[in-house]
Amino acid sequence: MTHDSHGPALPDGRGPVSGAVAAYLRGTGPLPSDEAVHTADVYGDDLQLALYLCYELHYRGFAGVDPDLEWEPRLLGTRRAMERRFLAALRADTPVHDTVEDALKELLVEPAEGTGVSHYLRDEGQLWQLREYAVHRSLYHLKEADPHAWVLPRLWGRAKAGMAAVEFDEYGGGRPERVHARLFADLMEDLGLDPAYGRYLDAGCAPMLALVNLMSLLGLHRSLRGALVGHFADVEITSSPGSRRLAEAMRRTGAGRAAEFFYDEHVEADAVHEQIVRRDVIGGLLAEEPHLADDVVFGIDVTEYLERRLGDHLLGLWREGRSSLKTTQENSVAV
Repeated sequence: MTHDSHGPALPDGRGPVSGAVAAYLRGTGPLPSDEAVHTADVYGDDLQLALYLCYELHYRGFAGVDPDLEWEPRLLGTRRAMERRFLAALRADTPVHDTVEDALKELLVEPAEGTGVSHYLRDEGQLWQLREYAVHRSLYHLKEADPHAWVLPRLWGRAKAGMAAVEFDEYGGGRPERVHARLFADLMEDLGLDPAYGRYLDAGCAPMLALVNLMSLLGLHRSLRGALVGHFADVEITSSPGSRRLAEAMRRTGAGRAAEFFYDEHVEADAVHEQIVRRDVIGGLLAEEPHLADDVVFGIDVTEYLERRLGDHLLGLWREGRSSLKTTQENSVAV
C-alpha cells in the first residue's frame, strides 16, 4: 500500500458521516451506514465535509491516505449516495430562470443598493472579518480553476477553445508566479494566515464546503457538463465587480499589497473572461448541444443560490460580532 505524502492533514470529521469517512480513509473503521448518510442534514457540516473528503481524493489527496482509494468502489458508492441527496436538494431548492438569456441578463445587472458580503467588507468590514473570509475562500482559491478543468475533455470546438483560453489565464499564462492559486497564497501571507493547501479545512463553514462541492460535483460528471459551464459563467461574470469591492476593502483596512493585488488582478482578467465565456463557451456549447440549455441555466442559478446561503451565513454572524470559523486551530485566525 502506498500513501500520499504531500496532501494536507486529514481532519477527524464533524459527525457520524464525515467521521466514518475519515476513519475509512485512515484504514481504522468502516464507511458510514446508509441510514447515517440518508438522515444527515444535506447542507450541514457533517455531510458536506464527508463529500469534500471524498472529492479531495481527486485533487491532492491527504497525507497518509492511500491514493488508490480515489477509485475504491465502496467509497464511490457512499459518495454517490451523498451526491444524489445533495443534487436532489439543490434541484428542489434553487429558483431557476426560464432561459439562458434571462439568467445571464440578471447577472449582468449590478443592483444599485448591494447588500452582499463584498459590499459589507468594502464599506464596514474589519480586518479580522477579511481574514475569516480568506480562510473560507481558501478551500476553493488554493485550487482555483482545478474543478473547472474537468470539463475540458467534455467540450469541443469553440466551447473547448474558449474554456481553455480562460483556464490558461487562471493558471498564470505559463508563469508559475502568476497562477491564481499562488496569488491567493500570497494574499493569505499578507493577512498573516498559513497559505498551505488545505490548512483551514477544519475551519471552513458548511455553506463554503457546499459551494466547493458543487464545483467538484459538476466537474466530475460528464452528464452535468452544461451545469458546469453555467456555474463557470456565473463565477466569471460576477467576479469583476465583486473583486473591485474586495480590493477596496483590502486597501481600506491596510491588508497588504499582495492582498490588494489578488483582487485587482481579477477585476481586469475576469472582465475579459466573462466576454469569452458568454460568447464562446456558452455560445459554442449550445450551438453544438442546444438540449443543454436548461442545464446551463441550472448551473448559473444554483451557484447564485449557494452564494446567497454563504453570504447570509457570514453576515448573520459578523453583524453579531461573532466568528464564522468552525474551529480556532492553533495560531489560525485571531478574532
